[in-house]
Amino acid sequence: MITFQNRPTLTLDAAQFLVAKAIEHADTLGLKISACVLDHSGNLKSFASMDDAPLVSLEASIKKAKTAVGFGLPTGESWYEFMKDDPKMLIGAQHLPDFILLGGASPIHADGKLVGALGVSGGHYSQDEKCVDHALKALASSQ
Repeated sequence: MITFQNRPTLTLDAAQFLVAKAIEHADTLGLKISACVLDHSGNLKSFASMDDAPLVSLEASIKKAKTAVGFGLPTGESWYEFMKDDPKMLIGAQHLPDFILLGGASPIHADGKLVGALGVSGGHYSQDEKCVDHALKALASSQ
């Protein structure tokens, strides 16, 4: 039997809003970042890179978002805590092509369902996390 899932989706407007809010906050911190939003399948929905953002930030923002959407967990501290005492996991995970431990990405949920992820890169990972948090809070308060 074939069944279909009804799931909320992340609109283009919401994805662009999140990227704009992350960049807005980065600007207040004096950062030059790249920010992206992926849909629940890991496909790029929206992306922007500020003028003079580090070249590596483009790929890193996407990798962060892929990690967050792929596992439904934010990047950063939660992953480090999960892996820090397991050398095989810590070393092995770094070889996954679309996985990165650095903070700066979070999954996006709607109605209890994973609908995508926001990834930011360009500053220290703690600054990237602040940009993500700012954007997600702005989205929540806009609804």
